[in-house]
Amino acid sequence: MSGKPHVLIPGGNFAGHGAAQKIRDHARDAVDITVIDRKAWLDYIPNIPLEMFEGRDPAVTMNMPLVDVLARDRIRFQQAEVLGLDLDARQVRVRPNERPGVPDYQIGYDYVVIALGARLAHDEIEGFAEHGHTVSDAFHANRLIDHLKNHYKGGPIVVGSQRFEQGTKGRPDWLPTALAACDGPPVEVSLSLAHWLDAYGKGGAKNITIFTPAKLIAEDAGEKVVAQLLDAAGKMGFGYVNETQGIRRPTAEGIEFMDGRSLPAEVKIVFPNWKPHDFLRGLDVADEVGFIVTDMRMRNPDRPEVFACGGAAALTVPKLGAIGHQECEIVGRQIAKDVGMMAAAKADAPWMPEVVCIGDMGGGKAFYIHATSWFGGNIQELRIGRPPYAQKLAYKEMFFRNHGRVPNWGLPLAEWSAEHVKL
Repeated sequence: MSGKPHVLIPGGNFAGHGAAQKIRDHARDAVDITVIDRKAWLDYIPNIPLEMFEGRDPAVTMNMPLVDVLARDRIRFQQAEVLGLDLDARQVRVRPNERPGVPDYQIGYDYVVIALGARLAHDEIEGFAEHGHTVSDAFHANRLIDHLKNHYKGGPIVVGSQRFEQGTKGRPDWLPTALAACDGPPVEVSLSLAHWLDAYGKGGAKNITIFTPAKLIAEDAGEKVVAQLLDAAGKMGFGYVNETQGIRRPTAEGIEFMDGRSLPAEVKIVFPNWKPHDFLRGLDVADEVGFIVTDMRMRNPDRPEVFACGGAAALTVPKLGAIGHQECEIVGRQIAKDVGMMAAAKADAPWMPEVVCIGDMGGGKAFYIHATSWFGGNIQELRIGRPPYAQKLAYKEMFFRNHGRVPNWGLPLAEWSAEHVKL
């Protein structure tokens, strides 16, 4: 290394990749940056359902190579499995995984940005492998669309979330308890699936029941928005079941919930609990579940050289990409402040998280949600129609064309156009 402060970022998907770019933008050449991930590409998760239902293979269309993209910003990439953190020694233990049989290594840091996301705990749902489906990655999306095309007989379908386990250590008083990690994807999949069923003569909204462990589905969008969504879904024919308290198991005949209820279902589409990686649990920077505790500047209060953003951060609730994007900007500014590249007044500007979500509905339409009510604000906006769909495609196109760079004006422009442009 050059002798400059070394920023090590375990995790290379949206949060890790985004944080690396923002650190380079703000700290410029005052730091060295290394990103470590077990895979050498970024998965563009938000558009997987849209690709699947529009007849494209997300394994082909929804990934971006990381090595060349990061090298453009003089960011080093190392492909390895992250196995542990020694916080006192300021080292991360890794095992290179390009070829089997290699030993473990320790990589030192001056700052570490934990951006590893979370484990999607499908494997902890009894019967999921035999009877469940999901769209959390290209493998499962392709498995689901194959089943719908070739095996689905027109019976009932359920779509919903497992109970989310959220920690309490270090949680600010204003951050509510979420019973689902993020309920936007079940809503999106239900709406776009209904259109797909109708288009292929296999049914429609009346076949689908949406469920949630919470009192309200997508509760982070605010009661006003949820009421509008539920009213629209009810008129379309969807079923709705709330306060399930979680999934006991999917079966051949249906799905059983923790509250004792069950629903008949031919197809069970499940969004799992998000769990921190095992080696994070027990660290003094983690809460009792294993998510990394931070203040509003995304750094741990007791170890200020430790940052977290995206799904690995305890503060990220719901586990939403837009919030992770906001956190990456904060991490970049904080490290720039530390190395003398940004004034404290600018780096420490107050921040309120914002829920921004665009979900496909099929047929060239989408819904757009912008809300701060979950965090104590007063914004609750819902728009439905063709402009949000165009935005969803345009955002993905901008992301890939700009090598993963999302300009600071990207989200504000999306918010303004969705809330003011009428077509």
